[in-house]
Amino acid sequence: MAVVNRDPLTAPHRTRNDAFLAVGVAVLALVLASLTDDGRPLGPPGWALLAGAHVPLVWRRSRPLLVLLAVAACVTLYHALDYNHAVPIPATLVALYTVAATGTVRRSLLTAVVVLGPTLIINTFTNPDGALELLRISGWIIAVLFFGVDARFYRQYVASIVERAERAERTREEEARRRVVEERLRIARDLHDLLAHSITLIGVQTSVAAHVLTADPDRLDRTAVAQALDGIAHTCRTARGELRTTLEVLRENETGVGFARERERVAAPGSGSSSGSGLGSSDGRGPLPGLDGLGALAEAARVAGAKVELSVHADGVPPSVGAAAYRIVQEALTNAVRHGGRDDLTVRVGLRTAERTLRVTVTDDGAGQGTSRGAGQGHAVSGAVRNGAGHGQASGGAPGFGLVGMRERARSVGGTLDAGPGPTEGFHVTAELPLPREEPS
Repeated sequence: MAVVNRDPLTAPHRTRNDAFLAVGVAVLALVLASLTDDGRPLGPPGWALLAGAHVPLVWRRSRPLLVLLAVAACVTLYHALDYNHAVPIPATLVALYTVAATGTVRRSLLTAVVVLGPTLIINTFTNPDGALELLRISGWIIAVLFFGVDARFYRQYVASIVERAERAERTREEEARRRVVEERLRIARDLHDLLAHSITLIGVQTSVAAHVLTADPDRLDRTAVAQALDGIAHTCRTARGELRTTLEVLRENETGVGFARERERVAAPGSGSSSGSGLGSSDGRGPLPGLDGLGALAEAARVAGAKVELSVHADGVPPSVGAAAYRIVQEALTNAVRHGGRDDLTVRVGLRTAERTLRVTVTDDGAGQGTSRGAGQGHAVSGAVRNGAGHGQASGGAPGFGLVGMRERARSVGGTLDAGPGPTEGFHVTAELPLPREEPS
């Protein structure tokens, strides 16, 4: 079967193998010459013509047509001299099969016409009464050519199957690489959203505590210091819980069950509306964040000194869309608190569903830069935190990944996001996230 499947024109060691085949066919001819008596006994011219018909078979796959012509010339003269007619039949059939197996159907038909014509003419003159013999010879020629064409079609069919299997394997490998890249981007977004938000809040609250301690040592506001330190501790617990949840999902993915457990966690009652802030467990772990966690985000921003107006009118939001909206609002609030540049910063957060779309808007009235410091807790953000960098820009002046991450969050659920400075002041973030008709189970 492997010999049939292999392309005869590209098979390795084909000349050597064809030499062995030519020797085998010659041995078969000798056997037929000794066992049959269908014509004159072989003399020196007959043996020479017989050898001339077998030697070209060594190059039958390299030059199939030339080999057939050489074999046909020798065999035609051999039969014209009325030597044993059965002896050269194997060599003739091998040459005919090679032409059909390596060429096109048109070439095989032309070969049949060219071979059958002289054969029938010669047999008509040498054996006028042998109509049955003519039919037998024609049948063998047509059968061999048909077998060669069928073998060629079968090889093409097997080659197409192998090519499709290889293409499917390449597609699977490309899909696996694409999934790895997407997973790395998802991990980077999760870690960026978590760490950037938490570190910004910790920086703001540390600035509050430092300002209260140094502003007026004689009238130390211990309550404000304690509140700032409690806020730092709460932010650390929240970040630790979300980080642990993220790392647990990654470990589960490595064992092949992470996606199933994550789907179970998302599909669990209340998972789509959890804040992910760790308030529901003693060690700070919780389910994936959702719209109900927006209140905790707003409260954390208020502790950092911003006035947050939160308006949520959204029903029937799937967990995946809710988690994307949560991260977008989280990053937008982080940017507003970090880069707002004014002491009386106001941030308006709105979420509303309409026409199977969740619309998310986050607008602030920040100035983009600011170095002033107030005396109270809400005005105690230092220039080290609000250093004049624009939205989506790191504190050192290098571009950050906040806006890129928000757009990727929106695209991950099939939505869009626009972000940019307002017409007069502040910064505006608008996202439209489509709501699927059915949440997959």
